[in-house]
Amino acid sequence: STQSYLPNNSSSDPNSDATPTKCPLLGSPQAMQPWFEILRLVLVKPLPEASSGLEPRNQPLDVDERNAWPWWKVKKWSVQIMSRLFSRYGIPAYAEDDVKDFANNFSQTVAPQFLAPVCETLNLRPSGSFCTDRVVHLCLTYVDLAVGLAPTYKMLKPHMDFLLFKVCFPTMCLTPEDIDQFENDAHEFVHRQNSPMADFYDPRMSAITLVTDLVKHRGKDVSQPLLQFLTEVLHRYAAGNESSQNHVEKDGALLAFGSLSDYLLSKKKYATQLEGLMVTSVFPDLSSKVGFLRCRACWMVQRFSSIKWSDDGTHLRALIQLVLQRLSDPCLPVQIEASKALRFLIEVEGAEITLLPVLPQILSEYFRIMNEIGNDEVVAALQVIIDKFGDHIEPHAVALVTQLSQAFSNYCNAGEDDDDAAMAAAQCLECISTVLKGICERPELYRSMEPNLVPLVLQILGNDGEYMEYLEYALDILTFLTYFPEEISPQLWQAFPLIYVAFDQWAFDYLNLMVPPLENFIGKAPQHFLTGTATTEEGNVKYIDLIFSLVSKTVTDERSSEMECRKALSLYMSILHNCPGQVDGYLSVMNDIVLGKLGQQVNAELPLTRISIYGILASALYYNPQLEIAELEKRGVTQQVFSQWIIDTEKMKRWLPRKLTILGFTSILQLPTSSIPPNVSQAMPQLIATAVKVAELLIDESEIKHDDDRDALDEESEQGYDESDDEGFADDEDVVDDADKAYMDALNNLSGGDVARFLIGDDWDQDDDDDDD
Repeated sequence: STQSYLPNNSSSDPNSDATPTKCPLLGSPQAMQPWFEILRLVLVKPLPEASSGLEPRNQPLDVDERNAWPWWKVKKWSVQIMSRLFSRYGIPAYAEDDVKDFANNFSQTVAPQFLAPVCETLNLRPSGSFCTDRVVHLCLTYVDLAVGLAPTYKMLKPHMDFLLFKVCFPTMCLTPEDIDQFENDAHEFVHRQNSPMADFYDPRMSAITLVTDLVKHRGKDVSQPLLQFLTEVLHRYAAGNESSQNHVEKDGALLAFGSLSDYLLSKKKYATQLEGLMVTSVFPDLSSKVGFLRCRACWMVQRFSSIKWSDDGTHLRALIQLVLQRLSDPCLPVQIEASKALRFLIEVEGAEITLLPVLPQILSEYFRIMNEIGNDEVVAALQVIIDKFGDHIEPHAVALVTQLSQAFSNYCNAGEDDDDAAMAAAQCLECISTVLKGICERPELYRSMEPNLVPLVLQILGNDGEYMEYLEYALDILTFLTYFPEEISPQLWQAFPLIYVAFDQWAFDYLNLMVPPLENFIGKAPQHFLTGTATTEEGNVKYIDLIFSLVSKTVTDERSSEMECRKALSLYMSILHNCPGQVDGYLSVMNDIVLGKLGQQVNAELPLTRISIYGILASALYYNPQLEIAELEKRGVTQQVFSQWIIDTEKMKRWLPRKLTILGFTSILQLPTSSIPPNVSQAMPQLIATAVKVAELLIDESEIKHDDDRDALDEESEQGYDESDDEGFADDEDVVDDADKAYMDALNNLSGGDVARFLIGDDWDQDDDDDDD
């Protein structure tokens, strides 16, 4: 939030929940006017070249030094401050009620006054003067905000040609520095083009955003002139000879078209013309002598992969062949964009006919690219291919996992500062999971992959959390390796104690992902689980004791959400069902934890945790009804537990808790009548009646589901076009989005402490998650 606040006078405690006091300046719009005037004067102040001898003197000549020069910095801050205020108060409909007056004054007076200096600043480059990238970026951001406000848009409207064709389009075009970097430092070019921070500093990105918002919100004034201009650029290029063609201008035009892809594809009047655009202006560039045009053509394929081809499939086959050729392009950025383009083409109907015969070669090219540079989008594209061709990936599965494991290791060794490599490493692990999912019907293949995967998993689970960012993926891989094979190898058992250590020392929040592989360990090899030990700081500890410690710490820790408690408690069920007659000595401890938690939850409005606990009690009754009833009797809670349990059966919506309830209640019938305590004997008629009722519900719902499955039809949705003439908002209307307004209203209604909870996701509505499958 950019809301201005003053410290609360009633409390000096920074952690206090007291509501902050809003800045009194916001209640008096005129009091802010001197500040606005200072910011305006800073922006309009001329900054002459050093050779002129005029004040302020000594402007540097080097671009980096100019960027650091204080005068350009204060200009940057003046625009940034005003943009921040505009985003918060520029549209009065979004403002809180107690600052409506300020918002109205800002939108009607302040924002229009500042727009002229912003446009004058944007005119510096077209007129041959210098302006830093950061200032251009922020000025374009301010203009983008002004497009949404009626008073400022009316001021912009007469100057739309200047804004689109003198400012935005040249800003979108490649600079000589860009081309030099493309040709001589391809790795840096790729890193910069894929930087997630580009939206915050790159003027090209702010120009693209401005153009797309103009078309979206003020389309009736902008769409036709802009599209006509871009079309003329493409026609001029096509008509010229090699010496007269402006490659940079064409790249800019294709960038503009591609940036508008969502809008163009949604409008029938434009969508029907896109096939011609691709065939005449994009297909040829896939074989262009100019590297950056080949790169742009591959990017265009990504943007318009969903167009409807009107021919017999010739165009699609030709496009796929052209993109496949670009996978081995001499320019690395082209290879990157081509690999990303295949991700989209593979989804097009009929593409698999062309791609499947060359699948091994495609996989080989992807791994070659991955070995040269860490790029998460390339690995994501490979993952889509593997997922799409899951039925045909089996012969390549072991090689794929080997290559992906090696790529992960290489990316991990790239250094902490290489964010691209870190993201690519994570994507490699996700890709491995996709391969494992694709071969789940051939579990014997998993064993041949373990030499590559087990060291990888152990590396991430160990090392005191050094590889914590990859833990989610490692646990996912471990779940596959422990679930599908018939047996769990000794090498995999090394991960069992490491999971506990990770939970105990640095990965408490990952409990939900740890439980599935732990359940697999228990279920697949219960004898090894019961007899196995781990060496810890306290000495040798049995595996089963590690599980009981994990559950106890989760249930008693204040950091645990109810969902995490339910997940941890489910491990008790795994033990009871997989170790019959072998854990009698642990039943007392289990009841201490479970019944203590039930006592805390007995009055909870949501019954999810109680229902989970009933599942454990039912499992204990099924395990040994006499011992479990004795535990309940020992604590004097038998009648209360069964009474609440019967009431809560009405709230059980899922199959598993219902089935467990039936098993638990009917297990009591195995006991001799003489050994059943009075508290249970008195409740037996009600317990039997409840078990029968729940069983009837299961039968009825099973029949209903069978009928639904039999009648279900898979319908393929047709692409819908927007055939309306809606071209956004009129020039006397503010651009207001209902979703944005609802979000701002919700944010404005939160108190200061609630905002903090909202932003960090502190158990927000956690109990609405019903995870008890």
